[in-house]
Amino acid sequence: MKKIIEVDSLSKSFGKVRAVNNVSFYVEEGTLFSFLGTNGAGKSTTISILLTLLQQDKGNVKVNGYTVGKEDHAIRKEIGVVFQDSVMDALLTVEENLQIRSSFYGLSKKERAKAIERVVAIADLNLFLKRPYGKLSGGERRRADIARALIHNPSILVLDEPTTGLDSQSRKNIWETIIQLQNETKMTVFLTTHYIEEAAGSDYVVVMKEGRIIAKGTPEQLKNTYSSHKLTCTSNDEEAMSERLRIEKYDFKVEKSLFHIPLEETTDAIPILIAFTDLITSFEVRKSSLDDVFITINGKAVTSDDGIH
Repeated sequence: MKKIIEVDSLSKSFGKVRAVNNVSFYVEEGTLFSFLGTNGAGKSTTISILLTLLQQDKGNVKVNGYTVGKEDHAIRKEIGVVFQDSVMDALLTVEENLQIRSSFYGLSKKERAKAIERVVAIADLNLFLKRPYGKLSGGERRRADIARALIHNPSILVLDEPTTGLDSQSRKNIWETIIQLQNETKMTVFLTTHYIEEAAGSDYVVVMKEGRIIAKGTPEQLKNTYSSHKLTCTSNDEEAMSERLRIEKYDFKVEKSLFHIPLEETTDAIPILIAFTDLITSFEVRKSSLDDVFITINGKAVTSDDGIH
């Protein structure tokens, strides 16, 4: 499969701070790629270089064959960006915003009309096309932002935390739009998000920390490498249960009458359940989520004050 984005030995410093330190990765054409990292990870700096908004100190970046720093104008035609903070005019209607945006690309009047018709259909904007952007709901604004990013028919769509601040239903609707877009157009989608579960549907994930890549792979590969499955159960005789677990040399801990037993694989719970049938009154086998994996990789939980931005 073609590599549509290639980052090789990329470095960038701000004074004595090395924001990006010898980072290399690639994105395959037509995939959903997730780029994760907490505050200070270097993710935003990397993306700014990719978008030709910032110049690297060392390394090479190519976008669909064009080299960052040498062919920036061509690269900007290849990429559509949905920023976390909208750049659309709140006083103008959605249609007027799209008309202004389409005028930036040297299109004829007929071509602009076709481009607007295309993105309105993709993002399903007809119900609020004539309304001022500032009067839209959060979910409607995001759909309008996506349409704006697609007006010049780019080969890559960069989504910078596209569902931040939206309610659960609006987030669901935006993701339906994104998935439908990718299925229909086979466009490459480059995602950053602080909702870690949104990366679960990605084809590939890269995690940065302190300027370096600390993990990468498919969501399933990351789960297999960093997961920590667990059997949780209750017992009709906690003392006897504890004693037998110690004799059988199982690692476990007890919290509020719940026994927690770590597992290498979820199927490892089967012999434990069989051996302790007389003592176990209820149980749950839990497979690690991508949230758990992300916490394991970073060595700490991600909170609202220490999320991906």
